[in-house]
Amino acid sequence: MSDRPTQEAQPSRRHADLGADFFDVVAAARFPQTILRFRNRAWAARVGLDGLTDAEWIARFGRFEPLPGSFPAPLALRYHGHQFRSYNPELGDGRGFLYAQLHDLRDGRLLDLATKGSGTTPWSRAGDGRLTLKGGMREVLATALLEAQGVNTSKSFSLIETGEALERGDEPSPTRSAVLVRLSHGHIRIGSFQRFLALDEPRNIERLLDHTITTHMPDLWREAPADRAVAFLAEVVRRVARMGAQWAAAGFVHGVLNTDNINVTGESFDYGPWRWLPAYDPNFTAAYFDSQGLYSFGRQPEALYWNLARLADCLLTLAPQADLEAALKGFGPALQEGFAEALFARLGLAKAGQDETDRLVGAFWRFLAESHAPFEQTFFDWYGGIASAERAAASPSAALYAGDAFAPVRAALEGLASAPGAGLAHPYFADLTPCTLLIDEVEALWAPIAASDDWSALDDKLAAIARMAEAYGTAPALVW
Repeated sequence: MSDRPTQEAQPSRRHADLGADFFDVVAAARFPQTILRFRNRAWAARVGLDGLTDAEWIARFGRFEPLPGSFPAPLALRYHGHQFRSYNPELGDGRGFLYAQLHDLRDGRLLDLATKGSGTTPWSRAGDGRLTLKGGMREVLATALLEAQGVNTSKSFSLIETGEALERGDEPSPTRSAVLVRLSHGHIRIGSFQRFLALDEPRNIERLLDHTITTHMPDLWREAPADRAVAFLAEVVRRVARMGAQWAAAGFVHGVLNTDNINVTGESFDYGPWRWLPAYDPNFTAAYFDSQGLYSFGRQPEALYWNLARLADCLLTLAPQADLEAALKGFGPALQEGFAEALFARLGLAKAGQDETDRLVGAFWRFLAESHAPFEQTFFDWYGGIASAERAAASPSAALYAGDAFAPVRAALEGLASAPGAGLAHPYFADLTPCTLLIDEVEALWAPIAASDDWSALDDKLAAIARMAEAYGTAPALVW
């Protein structure tokens, strides 16, 4: 048994304080089966739910019996949004809801437990409100690897197979169903504000602004509404830019950067057609339906900035345009700063002066672009900087590192130190290749589940990702 003392969950009903203009009270679907496929034990401990038995877990996250102290019934959140830059006023939680809120026992943040695949709501738009088991598996994988790579992401908290046969046009049907629960730092989207702009309800924009600040960003409180709005936009710009920078350093393509998929807390969430880059390619897209490459790897910063401008539109009812435009101008510097921070973290390097930082960032990115070296392999090989030169010389990419294209990177690394605590002695770094999740690997993980209900390959992959997180020091810290 663990000697870690058990701490009780600290539930909340904070979102309900907004009132009925912001959500609809709904009921969860009744599923023919509830088979537990994944539970996030580390994050369950962080929120005080690690003491649940499997049966109790299924009661909460398969049948959605109320979490004591939180909502008596789930809330389907209302929002609008631009989808591929076309405005859609008929969005909202159509196959999910906010099940409960509770606090992170380590840092006190208010967190949401929200669903995907939990049944129809008033916003389902003739959909069935369901999630495929494969889609749930993909989200579990995406969040696990992003967390291991140091990206600020939602956490897949629970995945339960629900025993229904679903018809889907984008995969072989009928296919198996599931309900996913994600743990997130809020679910207030840019689209949440857009809805009230479209409905011409400026008072609700201000109510949502004030709720978001007091709940998630209390340091931003200002007496004047205009000052609050400008401070809020500047902070969301900073957080979203940092998120985009972390995606870039991870080689990650979200796939669907609509305004309803951008959380104002700057946490990455809602994973559909995601992919990781095999090698640097600014035109690489994740969604087969993104024929124009609007959300391609290289255009993700542009997409995020465009979405932030739509948030600024909503705040024009509260603050002068010139002040909001000034706040938006913080995006470029925040993106550059966030990218340098993320790249140094991914390479296990200590902070350096601006000149040294710029030199490495430019050289490393040019090398990836010119050489088409395997993306994750390169970060893996040079984790710890020049201290890993001998290890990199044994890499499958060693010939690329011996060429002229890498010389500027090597020169930049020579003047940089490994980060304090960089765990180069971890057995992970004795491997020849890193842990990855390229699309072929994902399909290979699903194949035995679909064919014979064999989950061993998925379990092994999740264990490999957990080992990676341990090596990089990104595994969730437990509460003691």
